[in-house]
Amino acid sequence: MSSMNDANRYGQGIWLDNLSRTLLKEGELAALISRGLAGVTSNPSIFLNSITHSPYYREDLKHLKTTAARTEDRFEILAIPDIQSACDLFSPVYLASHGEDGYVSLEVSPDLAYDETGTIAAGKRLYHSVSRDNLLVKVPATPEGIKAFEELIFEGISVNVTLMFSLSHVSTVAAAYLRGLQRRLASGGDISHIKSVSSLFLSRVDTHVDKKLESIGTAEALALRGKAAISLAKLAYQRYLEIFNGPDFSDLRTAGARPQYLLWASTGTKNPTYDPLHYVEPLIGPQTVNTMPDETLATFERDGKVSLTLTRDVEMARATYSSIEQNDINMNAVGEVLQEEGVQKFKDSFTQLLQFLA
Repeated sequence: MSSMNDANRYGQGIWLDNLSRTLLKEGELAALISRGLAGVTSNPSIFLNSITHSPYYREDLKHLKTTAARTEDRFEILAIPDIQSACDLFSPVYLASHGEDGYVSLEVSPDLAYDETGTIAAGKRLYHSVSRDNLLVKVPATPEGIKAFEELIFEGISVNVTLMFSLSHVSTVAAAYLRGLQRRLASGGDISHIKSVSSLFLSRVDTHVDKKLESIGTAEALALRGKAAISLAKLAYQRYLEIFNGPDFSDLRTAGARPQYLLWASTGTKNPTYDPLHYVEPLIGPQTVNTMPDETLATFERDGKVSLTLTRDVEMARATYSSIEQNDINMNAVGEVLQEEGVQKFKDSFTQLLQFLA
């Protein structure tokens, strides 16, 4: 049994935060699936790296650059077959898990992050273009993205909501999911096939909060470094349990709806002094996903210790979170700053990718 299978025994799906034609063509993704990998996430930064570095795109790139296709269309011509191939590889996982795992995420253009109508249109188009049941259309948790997310759920499209950094984001996204399901159910639509995950980014939270704690400089503040993200995740999971075991979801569950799983994203450690599995081992629990970059996944496979940890030390997490805020660090405000930065980072990567494809 691999560490990935061990985590799955506790109800957590382990996904890879990477996708490239190299992984597909050379059999590495298939090998990971055989060892228990349960899904894949992608984003503009990942595709920028894969398309500019993998040799398997060269012939397609030569052909595309002689066409009149828009650069964004060229990106989709390259990316969609990769997404389809990955979906097909994960299809047995999807079927065996009855639709709980085996998903592949494809993000709408980050240029649409603050465009509700554009995100809805792009989400529908990508959903129909990929044409796979185990696709998750990825949209950001901006105010406009959340409105688009609700509409896509109403349309029966499975969605990964990304760029979440706070408890406020967790609650707002979950409420939109419930509204979308309720609207679809009221209209007579089937809700049993819809899957959604909400991606809470972790390492970026610590990077930001640690700098603030270091600028405060007291012994109490310095002792809180590296603890913000784990505390946030544990409290987010408690909120998840309240929402999806509560009365607002009860009728939807009876009608066949699935709860919206929390997905731990940005789980590679950015601070080299932290344990490589800092955002992995303490957050293992049922009805969650951890999507890891390649190095973190390799470390987890080699050294990971798996046990039910997500519901441990919840009161300690609550006290830590409270102590951080008592140091004049508003965690919801931090989330807004990080989301704006995250949108810009993805925009920058997408711009670089389109320039490469021009």
